[in-house]
Amino acid sequence: NDTLANTENNSLGQILFFPVFHQCNSIALDRTCQERVTRTWCVASPDQPAPIVLGATHTYQGETVSAPQSTQSKRWWQAGHGSFPASLCQQVWDDAYAKALALADTEGWVSVHPFDHPLIWQGHASMVRELKDLLGHKPGAIVLAVGGGGLLAGVVAGLQDVGWQDVPIIAVETKGADSFNAALKAGRLVTLPEITSVAKCLGAKTVSARALECASECQVISQLVEDVEAVQAVELFLDDERMLVQPACGAPLALLYMGRVQQLQREGHLNPDLDSIVVIVCGGSSIQLAGLQALKTQLGMK
Repeated sequence: NDTLANTENNSLGQILFFPVFHQCNSIALDRTCQERVTRTWCVASPDQPAPIVLGATHTYQGETVSAPQSTQSKRWWQAGHGSFPASLCQQVWDDAYAKALALADTEGWVSVHPFDHPLIWQGHASMVRELKDLLGHKPGAIVLAVGGGGLLAGVVAGLQDVGWQDVPIIAVETKGADSFNAALKAGRLVTLPEITSVAKCLGAKTVSARALECASECQVISQLVEDVEAVQAVELFLDDERMLVQPACGAPLALLYMGRVQQLQREGHLNPDLDSIVVIVCGGSSIQLAGLQALKTQLGMK
């Protein structure tokens, strides 16, 4: 297959920085809000510390960041230069969010959501506008990972902005972190009992309502991969592109490496004459080689 795969690199947090900064900055620019907000409480997934901390720093507000224990604490302190309190609570993102909501009831605090907010979606939508300028034509499909659904919602917003609503989106999750796939099958939001996948960045027990709505506005093809496939894709991508990413990012990459795109073409879900595919490479700021080896050992891989 001669399909060209374009990788939109979001693994270093560069694009993710914009939407989080945008929302934090909006708090600072609101004069009314400035009078009563003295602290921002941000809830992050494991790959979000740097952009969140930098964004809140520019608002001149105090900040506390809450995250699941899977977050690499070293990354938090590098991002904030040790100048902010970080709370690593429980095992999954949902627990961190519950703690943030409780603190948001405190006078002078406001909670900044990492994926379920229009400003977050607007930030992600900018990728599609950049793609239009870069490619000059519609891609055959866009492949991305789904955790809470913020990236999906943003890409759909971007496609609508540029008139590309007919471009298929392949939304990939790992089994054990598949709240979006479960919601699509049920036709309503579904809360997973627990996150069992090693792809902790995809570990939202319940996908956002907006993500589910997106499936009725664009062609969204939900796909699941095994943890082993995601980690194998991480290794292959490291060899091909000299870039180490997390298993959450390995999930969409696995579709290319494991021949799943061709399978979707044979099944009639995708055009058999695709000339290009865009893969959004998102999630790579909190993994090291030792972490990759630990994942392989955990999954029984050589």
